[in-house]
Amino acid sequence: MDAWARHESSKETISCLAQLVVQGGEVAIIELTREGEVFVLRMNDGENRFRDDSVAAWNAALDEVERAEGPKALVTTGAGKFYSNGLDLEWALRERKDSFPDYILSVLAVLGRVLTLPCTTVAACNGHAFGAGAQLLVSQDYRLMRADRGFFCMPEVDMRVPLHPGMTALLAARLPGRTVHEVLATGRRYGGADARAAGIVEEALPEAELLPRALALAAPLAAKAHPVMKQIKSDLYPHVLAALRQKLEPA
Repeated sequence: MDAWARHESSKETISCLAQLVVQGGEVAIIELTREGEVFVLRMNDGENRFRDDSVAAWNAALDEVERAEGPKALVTTGAGKFYSNGLDLEWALRERKDSFPDYILSVLAVLGRVLTLPCTTVAACNGHAFGAGAQLLVSQDYRLMRADRGFFCMPEVDMRVPLHPGMTALLAARLPGRTVHEVLATGRRYGGADARAAGIVEEALPEAELLPRALALAAPLAAKAHPVMKQIKSDLYPHVLAALRQKLEPA
């Protein structure tokens, strides 16, 4: 039985958010469960790219976490070989071509919410984290990564695509200086061990240990949850939050 199956067997509550119809059936883009005082948010949409439906699901899940009273913490993870592959540019350039800047802002708003959530957040990175998915990882208080599968990468330099100033500010605030330069200027792909050595994640673990370790890390910090934590985080990163809200007009 893998780590997620063990979690499924012991969870207390479940909320499936933003249903996605696939081949006549329904799967949850995001599944939010709770184990004791720790919420577990699992992205379950293939590459877990950001589109309008997944942004809505993220906001609904974060609303639920924020509404919960008392001790709490949040662990995020993905499914299969993907944590999140970030923006869905192909979809956005087709479906949001007339409102592309607003689409980007909607994703950045999710990152800002995660960065300043009034409880401890732990990323259990089960696979690839690229672009905005890498940003999602970085926005959390603690980051764990699977040691034997998946890469952390900001590929924009190879895509010849500039970053939104908010994305650059987030990485600069949350990663060591030499690392953020390499991440952005080279587009290097970091496996778990390399990501740990570079200070991108705190730990690189076998798959079976990833979610249990994230839960064990989050649970003792659940009592720290309080609106004051949101204020502290907001005061730590005012320039990041301002940059994330910056709307860029189409060229």
